Amino acid sequence: MSSTNKQDEEPFYALMIGAGFAMFGSPEGPWNIARRLHARVGSRLSVQAVIEVDPPRAEAALKIKLASPAEKAAYEGTVILPTIEAFAERVKSGQSKEPKAVFVATPPLYRGGTSSGRDLEVKLHKHFPNAGIFVEKPIATGVPWEESVAQAQEVGKLMKQHNGVVSVGYVLRYLDAVKQMKKIIEDNNLTVMATVARYVVAYELAIKSDWWNKSIIQGPIVEQATHICDLSRYFGGEIDIDTLTAHAVEAHEKPGELSKKNFDESVIPDDQRIPRATIASWKYENGAVGTMLHAIALHGVDYSIELQVFADGYQLILSDPYGIPALHVRRPGSDKSEIIPTPGDDPYQTEMDHFIDTVSSYFPANPIRLIVLESLKVSICVLRLMKQIESGPNPVILSTYEDAARTYEMTWQIRTRSEEVTRKKLERQGKA
Repeated sequence: MSSTNKQDEEPFYALMIGAGFAMFGSPEGPWNIARRLHARVGSRLSVQAVIEVDPPRAEAALKIKLASPAEKAAYEGTVILPTIEAFAERVKSGQSKEPKAVFVATPPLYRGGTSSGRDLEVKLHKHFPNAGIFVEKPIATGVPWEESVAQAQEVGKLMKQHNGVVSVGYVLRYLDAVKQMKKIIEDNNLTVMATVARYVVAYELAIKSDWWNKSIIQGPIVEQATHICDLSRYFGGEIDIDTLTAHAVEAHEKPGELSKKNFDESVIPDDQRIPRATIASWKYENGAVGTMLHAIALHGVDYSIELQVFADGYQLILSDPYGIPALHVRRPGSDKSEIIPTPGDDPYQTEMDHFIDTVSSYFPANPIRLIVLESLKVSICVLRLMKQIESGPNPVILSTYEDAARTYEMTWQIRTRSEEVTRKKLERQGKA
């Protein structure tokens, strides 16, 4: 019997960190790590623990799972714990099983760093060096921002040395339309010339004042536009940070006045109100150029999100990535665009499938084999290649932690450079 078949029969032990909407779902969006994990693993799933600082929240989530005939078995032995250390002690004493995978969906303020209180990934690496780790984006939202970025980069280096696979939830990379865009570029030996990204928010339902306060969630570029910034990097490559410029429409400016706010913004200090629109431009290291517009401008419910990629003879447009994604392709020899719909595409499930399949390849059914290979000083790259031979059908991670740390730096650079332009303008006007 092959290693893959053995693993298809073994329990899949999991640890969940955070019991909020990203982990257990919300009527407000498609996020639901737990549901998609069960959809992939099925009856093998055994959630050993949920780590949550607010136990009633975890209790409410588990109550729903235990009431579900399809999912009940996966959660019958689940315990609620306050810390990673408490779970590690249970594993050490034999009360809980060592997790094959850890799913992290806590607020980014409390992870992505090396300092106390933000060192979640460091603790996971220490206590569970062989477990796969799935981390929601953004990887951090710490301040001071320079220190937070530096620490995130250090965590990225650590995660590169982690025995298990590490994946960050930049879900748009897993869209079928994005996969097709990549294939067109590869098949035609194209070099990307320019990327144009747009993320425009419908804000009427955004009623939580914390979201509008950039001292709490660090603003919409770091917290929200991170997805479209990451996708720009996915096509354009690494950014020459020295070339990045950014400008913003601030809340105090006439174009920034909003008529459909359904909360009291007066409780937020003027200098901490989020910008209404931010536009950034840059050069990629290979010489291509990119732009990004994020705006809080639309009424209603639906956002307006799009990424355009240009290369010699080609225009590739990804439209409505969170709604009904479609790919618009203009090719040489025609002035008209071909529209390629992707009905039923669930990038969240695809992302989970890739992660689980890769975890299965990194965590062999026979751990003795891994120990022997490592004792022979086989390089980690060779080990991973060998394990992928035994993996499921999708053993590819499209967003590593190190890569996500570069997106994190990009978003902070956009925010701070736009704020610097605003500060200088106020100084010239004598209002600083």
